[in-house]
Amino acid sequence: MSATEINFDGLVGPTHNYGGLAQGNLASASNEGKVSNPREAALQGLSKMRALLRMGILQGALPPQERPHITSLRKMGFAGRDADVLASAARANPLLLANVSSASCMWTANAATVSPSADTGDGKVHFTPANLSSHFHRSLEVDTTTRVLRAIFAKDKHFTVHDAVPFHTFGDEGAANHCRLAASHGEPGLEIFVYGKSAFAKDGQGGFSARQAMEASHIVATQHQLWTGGGALLAQQSKAAIDGGAFHNDVVAVSNGPALMFHAQAFEQREAFLEALKRACAAKSFDPVLLEATEEELTLPEAVKSYLFNSQILTLPSGGMALILPHEVEETPRSKAFVDRILAANGPIREAHYFDLRQSMRNGGGPACLRLRVVLTEDERAALGNRGLVDEARIDALEIIVRRHYRDRLAPADLADPLLLDESRAALEAIGNVLNLGPVHDFQRI
Repeated sequence: MSATEINFDGLVGPTHNYGGLAQGNLASASNEGKVSNPREAALQGLSKMRALLRMGILQGALPPQERPHITSLRKMGFAGRDADVLASAARANPLLLANVSSASCMWTANAATVSPSADTGDGKVHFTPANLSSHFHRSLEVDTTTRVLRAIFAKDKHFTVHDAVPFHTFGDEGAANHCRLAASHGEPGLEIFVYGKSAFAKDGQGGFSARQAMEASHIVATQHQLWTGGGALLAQQSKAAIDGGAFHNDVVAVSNGPALMFHAQAFEQREAFLEALKRACAAKSFDPVLLEATEEELTLPEAVKSYLFNSQILTLPSGGMALILPHEVEETPRSKAFVDRILAANGPIREAHYFDLRQSMRNGGGPACLRLRVVLTEDERAALGNRGLVDEARIDALEIIVRRHYRDRLAPADLADPLLLDESRAALEAIGNVLNLGPVHDFQRI
């Protein structure tokens, strides 16, 4: 069946700051406390969306969320007017204020796991919002994310948006730990769910903790009705990759169509995983294209620092594939050499495009972090109407909003400014109107 992939990019929010809140994210930790530029960050993301549109790639956008998150502060007992709540929280605990002010929802690869209708037992597109339970600041996103997804994908005939995985210890990080291989977007595919450990396993000594639980991956695959046709494969991320700063699998692996590009240390029991992958793809009547970087040609620290594998691989209207990469790859000689080798191999990937996403990269998120991939048939796409989708005119409108409402300098102390909350809410109202979302934020539903 004919289908097309839409990339729903996260629009960076007005409180984009370097809080250093993400354990295991080396870039986030190294930039903690530095002054950020929310306006530049959002414009960099919009520039990427516009460039992909001009390449013939369909684009959507997911909005920022309300930050600082006053609802969470009220649940903790802070009371009074919103400005009073904010001031009280800032006096009581600046780290708490940083957590409820995080703009981390910009990384929509963590928003949800998506299974296209070609893979699912009931022929619907399934979404499971990620519970993001490994970090407090990210766990605040799930309710609004669910409302946004249900606003955009609202037709029951075509879409099912599930509740998030309910158990706090079953951490689910969404599509950042999910790959899909298929002969083409519209053909039945193999969905790879990458987990760090069982939720019941004891943490070993040293290193970083895994965020994705095997049990959460199994729940998502089950409620997406993938098992009947053999369309799911569970794989374990290597402890070496997690300890090396690959806090999500999309820091060391990325897929598109039949192609899987990955680092040799991405998966535990590499040989067994690749054999299982080849068998599962053969059952779907296609062969995977394996694009592996060996440790000899590219060390794991080089891969993580450059975010080579946090790139996007896109199918172009011409049928070939393109890599969408951050400039950091171009500036890392051995990462750039790997890209050049892939391009010279006359395989499916024929082009490489480099983008300035430094504001996001300094917080540990590259091109793949910024987008949620949604494969839709023509009927499913028509069911969206104009909700969430962007064209040149909508990007123009979003750029105007960013220039009007976003600051070009934000230090950690600025998070306590009540005017920042007002500016953020004004921006969210305007963004929601452009994307035709309705009242998805808490302050709109009071």
